[in-house]
Amino acid sequence: GGTWELFRYPGIRSDSDMFTFGYNFRPWTGGKVLADGASIKNYVAETAREHDVDRHIRFGLAVKTADWSGVDKCWKLTALNEETGETEHYTASFMVGCTGYYNYDQGYKPDFPGESDFRGQIVHPQHWPEGLDYTGKKVVVIGSGATAITLVPTMAEKAAHVTMLQRSPTYLMPLPSTDKVTLALQKILPEKTAYRLTRARNISISRFLYQRSRESPQFMRRLFLSIIKRKVGDTADMRHFTPDYNPWDQRLCVVKDGDLFQAMKAGKASIATDHIDRFTETGIRLKSGEELAADIIIPATGLDIQMLGGIRPTVDGEEVVMKDKVIYKNVMVEGVPNAGMIFGYTNISWTLKAD
Repeated sequence: GGTWELFRYPGIRSDSDMFTFGYNFRPWTGGKVLADGASIKNYVAETAREHDVDRHIRFGLAVKTADWSGVDKCWKLTALNEETGETEHYTASFMVGCTGYYNYDQGYKPDFPGESDFRGQIVHPQHWPEGLDYTGKKVVVIGSGATAITLVPTMAEKAAHVTMLQRSPTYLMPLPSTDKVTLALQKILPEKTAYRLTRARNISISRFLYQRSRESPQFMRRLFLSIIKRKVGDTADMRHFTPDYNPWDQRLCVVKDGDLFQAMKAGKASIATDHIDRFTETGIRLKSGEELAADIIIPATGLDIQMLGGIRPTVDGEEVVMKDKVIYKNVMVEGVPNAGMIFGYTNISWTLKAD
C-alpha cells in the first residue's frame, strides 16, 4: 500500500483493473475499473480495519537489519522507531518480506547534460510538491511508461501545453474507467457473486491477450496499432505509437478513457520521439536539433529497484547478495532459512500472485 500513500502526482491511479487488483476476499465495489490513489489507499485501510489487522501492525518502524542466527534458530532484527529515534530489537522464527521492489526514498533519474542551466522547475513525480501550480505553463514530461501516460492528460487540463518526450514508444491500450456490465451485475446479484464473475472475466481476458501476444505477435501488433489509429485519427504520426518490439515484451500501458488521445486531438498535448541532447535555459534540446520549450520538466523516468525495503539480510553474519541467488516460485530465497518474500505478477495484477 505504500505507493498509494507516498505518490501524490496529479492523476495517480492504478494501472491494473481493480477487480483483479483488489483482494479476493473483499469485493471492490462500484464500477470503477482504474481507481485513483486515494480510493485504493482507503480500500486497503478499510480492509485492514474490517479484518482487525491494523492492531497487529507496528507503525512508524523502519527495519534496518535482519540476521539469521543458526545457533539460536531465529531471525534477529533491529528497527528504528521514527517517532522516538530509538533502536528496537525483535526476534522471529520466520520472516516474510512484503515490501514490493521500489526504493521509496528516491526515484530513478538520469543525470541530464546541462540540467543546472534550466531556469524552470524540475519535479520528479515521486516527490511531487504540494500545491505545484502548472496552470498556463508549458510542461515537458520525460518518459513513456504508466506515470507519463497518467500525468500528460491530467496536467493538460490546466497547462498551456504538455509534451511527452520519449526515447521509444510503448504499446498503449485504451480502457474505459467504468465497467457498465459490472454495474448491471451489482444491481441483480449479491456483491460477492458480481465481484467473482467480473474478476474471473477480467483474468480470462488478460490471459488471452497475453497468450495471443506471445503466440501471434504480428497479429496482436496490428490489432493494438489499429485501435490506436482509430483513437488518434488519420492526422497523427503513428511513429510515436509504434514500438520496435513485440507486444508484451514489455508491459502494456493502459490509457484511461482514451484521455491521452483526446488531449492530443484537442491540441493540449503532443508527443516527441527523440533523444535528449541537453537541457537549456528555456527547455530541452533534442538530438535532432529541435528545442522543446518548458517552464516545468518532469522526469517520469521510473523508480530504483530495491529488494526487501533496503534491508540487507545476513545469515550468520554473512550478507545475502540477492542478485546471486535463485528464487523459488517468487517466494523462497536460496540459502536463506525460514524466510520468504512476496513478489507479484508483472503481466497481470500483482495481487493475484500475492494471493
